[in-house]
Amino acid sequence: MLCEEGSGMAVGRGFGVNNCAKGAGVLHAGSNLPLPCCTQVRDDTGLCGRSECRFLSLQSENTKSEGTFQVTMLPGDGVGPELMHAVKEVFKAASVPVVFDEHHLSEVQNMASEEKLDQVVDSMKESKVALIGKIHTPMEYKGELASYDMRLRRKLDLFANVVHVKSLPGYKTRHNNLDLVIIREQTEGEYSSLEHESAKGVIECLKIITRAKSQRIAKFAFDYATKKGRSKVTAVHKANIMKLGDGLFLQCCEEVAELYPKIKFDTMIIDNCCMQLVQNPYQFDVLVMPNLYGNIIDNLAAGLVGGAGVVPGESYSAEYAVFEMGARHPFAQAVGRNIANPTAMLLSAANMLRHLNLEFHSNLISDAVKKVIKVGKVRTADMGGYATSLDFTQAVIGALDV
Repeated sequence: MLCEEGSGMAVGRGFGVNNCAKGAGVLHAGSNLPLPCCTQVRDDTGLCGRSECRFLSLQSENTKSEGTFQVTMLPGDGVGPELMHAVKEVFKAASVPVVFDEHHLSEVQNMASEEKLDQVVDSMKESKVALIGKIHTPMEYKGELASYDMRLRRKLDLFANVVHVKSLPGYKTRHNNLDLVIIREQTEGEYSSLEHESAKGVIECLKIITRAKSQRIAKFAFDYATKKGRSKVTAVHKANIMKLGDGLFLQCCEEVAELYPKIKFDTMIIDNCCMQLVQNPYQFDVLVMPNLYGNIIDNLAAGLVGGAGVVPGESYSAEYAVFEMGARHPFAQAVGRNIANPTAMLLSAANMLRHLNLEFHSNLISDAVKKVIKVGKVRTADMGGYATSLDFTQAVIGALDV
């Protein structure tokens, strides 16, 4: 399936490889999201030899004989298991054809090991899709700099984190009718786990920026904007201070922007971006940035529309899709108190169903969640209400139009 001339985007929707003649992007199997492609010669199955391009049909590979989809589940830490219980209850009520392959990976609960990590990766190789909670990273150094959360991202090459920050109808915040997307490169940058003590009392922490990964995330952002009908991409950086590292990231974004003349492109320094998001967030459409900036902006932007409990997120590699909360917080102080807001996780789960081409079930659940919030009678404490997690879950089940 060839891309539109000059757009770098594959046209239409479907499974398998969508070959882009420009080499700028393809769509992930079963989703509307663009991913890097190559123009290498493909074999008689339509696939090239590169691992990034080994897109097999989700329907044939991910669907069980009884017509259900297998999805890897990682409840994570904090309130993650409680939120996953809410997802299971809603899925059951909505008769969603999904079977969860559940794994427990936790550093704080001593349930993390290389063996468990490999089991999760093996499950992902079969399912290609996961729903995960926050895997909490302890601050104490115990001989390993890379957390299991980071190691999982690297093993799966989950390079693109996408957080769609959108106001929920009926829930008023300081800024209403917001609709912006934050795209974060999450496999390098400040999260490269390269630290050492060069002299007593002197720590060096290396930030890694590469041309290949900067170009990859920039292409992803522009392909996303093209496919989703968005008009502008803003590259967020600190190239005035980190002239080589962020300078390279900015240069790559500028080079990629030239390939997409129909998309407006501008740049903004990270500190100014934070201020502008608070003062006038409506000026933004799609923002693309390196790792640490993306982590900060994800959380800041989530606060504009109601907080960590209401914003869904997702991460992509060339082969895998992981659905999670947009602002990753374990909310440990709420564990066992039945007060956590299931909204973000339910919306993430609905996005996952859309990725699996289960449009009906996706809309069924997301519409029910939004209906409960719009009516306003059942809201958790973070949204100014008094409802428990169970109350909210039951209200969503009651709002399902089945």
